[in-house]
Amino acid sequence: MMSAISHVCVRRGVLKQQFDVARQMSTIEETCIPSYLHPNLAAAGVAWARLFAAARLHRRFAPVGPVLDFGAALGELAHILPPESRYDFVEIDEVMARLLLEGNPKAERYVLDDLKSEQYTAIFALDSLEHNDDVGAILDRLCLALHPDGVLILSGPTENALYRLGRRIAGFNGAYHKTTIYDIERKVGHRFRLVSRRALPIGIPLFSVSCWYLK
Repeated sequence: MMSAISHVCVRRGVLKQQFDVARQMSTIEETCIPSYLHPNLAAAGVAWARLFAAARLHRRFAPVGPVLDFGAALGELAHILPPESRYDFVEIDEVMARLLLEGNPKAERYVLDDLKSEQYTAIFALDSLEHNDDVGAILDRLCLALHPDGVLILSGPTENALYRLGRRIAGFNGAYHKTTIYDIERKVGHRFRLVSRRALPIGIPLFSVSCWYLK
């Protein structure tokens, strides 16, 4: 099995062939792509660490079955999930969705209103919910789509002072973030029971990655 470092090196090479971050920043800044490709390897490492932390939670807590990636962008998550997992995604950006499907022809694209009840054993919302004004309504739809024994796996920025400083140093705007992961987790707590939460990187609360069961 390819190590995490080898995987990241390979995927960074692929992404560099697809994207010119300096030229395309205005159109891809809301995705994790600029973070994955950041020239500062420490900043890039934080982005990839969130992805691998989410995948570890899936391996530890999720039943075998289909997964949904909400706000998937290019679908990097699919490359580190078990190959037998059926991978569906929600992504409103047409360019990202097209590139995802080109790189992963077995993936299936959905919109929230088309999701079937109790369809997924794991739903991921990684660094995506904070981009939305209607988090509560989105969570309602995701709840309906999650199997009773399934898990919801979240990741998002804390927006604390240290995070904002790091974001400014890394050269990101962040104006598109409507809320914080703490606010999102409070909303999630009305519907779900927390199973595991971890602050990243290495316990520093720039991001929170968590796993939840339905109540």
